[in-house]
Amino acid sequence: MAKNWWKAIAVILVLFALIGGLLIDVPRLPILNETIRNLFYHVTMWFAMMILMTASVVYSIKYLRSGKELDDAKAKIAAEIGLFLGVLGIVTGSIWAKFTWGAYWINDPKLNGAAVTILAYFAYMILRNSFDDEEKRAKISAVYNIFAYVLLIVFLMILPRMTDSLHPGNGGNPAFSQYDLDNTMRIIFYPAIIGWTLIGVWLGELKLRLHKLRIKKLEDEL
Repeated sequence: MAKNWWKAIAVILVLFALIGGLLIDVPRLPILNETIRNLFYHVTMWFAMMILMTASVVYSIKYLRSGKELDDAKAKIAAEIGLFLGVLGIVTGSIWAKFTWGAYWINDPKLNGAAVTILAYFAYMILRNSFDDEEKRAKISAVYNIFAYVLLIVFLMILPRMTDSLHPGNGGNPAFSQYDLDNTMRIIFYPAIIGWTLIGVWLGELKLRLHKLRIKKLEDEL
């Protein structure tokens, strides 16, 4: 049980973010008002998504170098969980947009880039199911995963900063760190990132364990 201490921390941090994010005092900013609390959920989920997608591309690169099936499995699992968090981020972001911008979706570089990124990783999942040959599937998927990660960086980190955007931190629109002068939100924000990331790692561990069990069962049947 001692080796699972980090799982307890993951649960505590996420609960702390979910409950504390609703109770803590937040800056009373024009338009945003109480909706700024979504920062604790929408943004932190996307931070965790990017961490998991980074882990996914690292394992894809490791697979191309080692050819180990386990590296390919880890890349797939990390991408699956990252995609799940990304979809949650899109949903929570759309709800936030409705209350602050008056619509669930607007023609904004950051939002459009997020949609392209999510679609790119959905395509990764579809691509994986398009091949019967396991080695061929793993190699092509690994190469595509690198391409998808480049799209993530370009559409989420680079292009929005080069164009006008309503999204905080992009296109000359200041980030929340410049608004939050009293630092109270940081008490929830950073633990939430750690918590969601650890939950993602925990889910990945469970999925990897199931994968190994399926492989072992197939080997036993042969």
